[in-house]
Amino acid sequence: MPTNAQLAAKMLRDASMFFQQVGEQNPPVADQMNQNAAVYQQVAQLVESDPTGEVPTQDPGAAPQE
Repeated sequence: MPTNAQLAAKMLRDASMFFQQVGEQNPPVADQMNQNAAVYQQVAQLVESDPTGEVPTQDPGAAPQE
């Protein structure tokens, strides 16, 4: 039986595939859909590797980190 984190990661990856397919079928939105897909893949990885981790917050007025 999968853990909640494993199930969440699978669902995120499935959503990522959905975005990729939408982009393939609709070239005008392909770039945005591919960006969405990449974010969902990254979050799936985070959920698997550190299920209870916290996402660092960024001060909206702070300069971007390099």
